[in-house]
Amino acid sequence: MHKVLMGIPFLWPAMLQADEVVIAALGDSLTQGFGLVAEQGFVPQLQAWLDSRGAEVQVINAGVSGDTTAGGLSRVAWTLTPEVDALIVALGGNDLLRGIDPSVSRANLDGILKAADAAQVDVLLVGMQAPGNYGPEYKEAFDAMYPDLAWEYGTLFAPSFFAGLDADGGDPASVRADMQPDGIHPNAGGVAKIVAALGPEVLALIERAEE
Repeated sequence: MHKVLMGIPFLWPAMLQADEVVIAALGDSLTQGFGLVAEQGFVPQLQAWLDSRGAEVQVINAGVSGDTTAGGLSRVAWTLTPEVDALIVALGGNDLLRGIDPSVSRANLDGILKAADAAQVDVLLVGMQAPGNYGPEYKEAFDAMYPDLAWEYGTLFAPSFFAGLDADGGDPASVRADMQPDGIHPNAGGVAKIVAALGPEVLALIERAEE
């Protein structure tokens, strides 16, 4: 089974620079780069952003389109190879689309952070916000699980994957311009804005991993 898993598209590079911090980005289609040519996806754009700032880092794309927090939990053990120094966790969007109970999503994220803690891997947990159509109790529980878990495990925390896409002047049309036609996934320009907003948090993750 291990050999089969090692054949999937986000294989770790065979040769890594000894002085590089290796970050695995564990996520779903937002991380994987759904609907975009390879170089326009989140991980390649983040890598370029970090390179331009002189960071000695290798970002590994561990995003799987359609993955839920349960999917992330099922593969975190073999994502955390000995070469991985840090982990970006950006999961939960598909849990929302499926209306999964926030208590289930929270337990899955807890398992992921527990595995990273056991492996002594530093984490940046990236949050997600629920829409209001599931009701206030669902939204409160879902939105709160990210900061609560970040505090519990002492991880770095970014409140929202989409923070860089805040509507200019409150105009929703400004966000639509950064999205693909499905209204769910960012286009290349939208990814650039997301990376610019999350980039400083990733630099902080690199700094923590180097300590």
